[in-house]
Amino acid sequence: MRLRSKGQLTVPVEVREHLGLHEGDEVEFVIQGNTVHIVRAKNNTSHGSRVATRLRGRGSSGMSTDEIMDLLRGED
Repeated sequence: MRLRSKGQLTVPVEVREHLGLHEGDEVEFVIQGNTVHIVRAKNNTSHGSRVATRLRGRGSSGMSTDEIMDLLRGED
């Protein structure tokens, strides 16, 4: 792995998968002597939570909750 001019590194896919990291996740660097550990940030929200937050309030079917439930149940 090579450090880029702006100080950037690419985290290998095997490491991302092992840690369950996705685009937008935050990580922390923990230095112990001459070793650096990359860990998931303590305040990091899950990928699913970020997606739900981004989508919240975007749906507008024009139907009430009762109308949607009736439709899902197959009731007329």
